[in-house]
Amino acid sequence: MHRLFFDTIVAKFSLYNISLKNFSPGVHSYSFALDKKFFDAIDGEEVRKGTLKVDLKVRKVAATYEFDFDIHGMIQIPCDRCLDEMDQEIDTHNRLIVKMGKEYSEESDEIVVIPEEEGEINIAWFLYEFIALSIPIKHVHEPGKCNRTMTKKLRKHTVIPIKEEEGEEEEKDPLVEDDADFEENQQDTTDPRWDILKGLELDE
Repeated sequence: MHRLFFDTIVAKFSLYNISLKNFSPGVHSYSFALDKKFFDAIDGEEVRKGTLKVDLKVRKVAATYEFDFDIHGMIQIPCDRCLDEMDQEIDTHNRLIVKMGKEYSEESDEIVVIPEEEGEINIAWFLYEFIALSIPIKHVHEPGKCNRTMTKKLRKHTVIPIKEEEGEEEEKDPLVEDDADFEENQQDTTDPRWDILKGLELDE
């Protein structure tokens, strides 16, 4: 995260500042509620809407601070297939190690250095990243929930026909063809040159 962007986040999301100055021993607990207002303000590309709860526990260990996040709730994102909005459940646990130093830096995905003279960290962008990274690579509506108009357009660009229960022909998404269908298609498309060997009795 660039320093300028970090400063902007701090200014807009003061509610998510965690002060580590004079941090007393023991575990400190925090709770946050994230809603559309949060996502509108952070203006990220992956997630625009959602309602989630964040439970955070912070513990000082020697010269470092261990942050343990539990984030759960629901977000709304576009369906990969029909592009309509869909609900996606989020339930993720994340860890962050915070150290004090001369200036802000990120040593790794889990280790952050904050200026000792400031003595606090803003977790707003980290929360957003934890949520965005927990979204499945492929996310689609449950069967029958996709936009029917978009589904019909999609059928024109697929090549494997299947039959719906109503008897209406539907095109299957080749990207999600399951193993059973694949094996069946393989059996139906065997090389006819090998068929003549069927029924031959070969001496051992």
